[in-house]
Amino acid sequence: MTGTKSFTRIAASTAGGSTFHDEEIPLDTSLAITGLPSMLTGTIPAASAAVYVRHEISGGPHPPHNAPRRQWVVMLRGIIEVEVTDGSRRTFGPGDLIRAEDTDGTGHVTTLVGDPPWEALYLPG
Repeated sequence: MTGTKSFTRIAASTAGGSTFHDEEIPLDTSLAITGLPSMLTGTIPAASAAVYVRHEISGGPHPPHNAPRRQWVVMLRGIIEVEVTDGSRRTFGPGDLIRAEDTDGTGHVTTLVGDPPWEALYLPG
């Protein structure tokens, strides 16, 4: 049995802005190691891991910014809205997977939605 895990990639556009891309990671039952019904991805390289916890006082938008490096962002707690340069917005919450790659250009805007805190696991690589 196979399936996929969806994620959103935020990338730099050729015009110097940022864009959303919908992508998927293949899942396969043959990779399950517990004997329980499950599907796993193959290995996804990451250079290191860091837990970044943000406790916002207000939900105001952060100024446009780039990802500091190519990194996976695993949403743990809270809800954020990300806006890219064409004005498109997406909301991400616990369990969502984001691949931030817009290290050049004008970047994106992140806004906390709802009550703080926002917690995410960052995996550079």
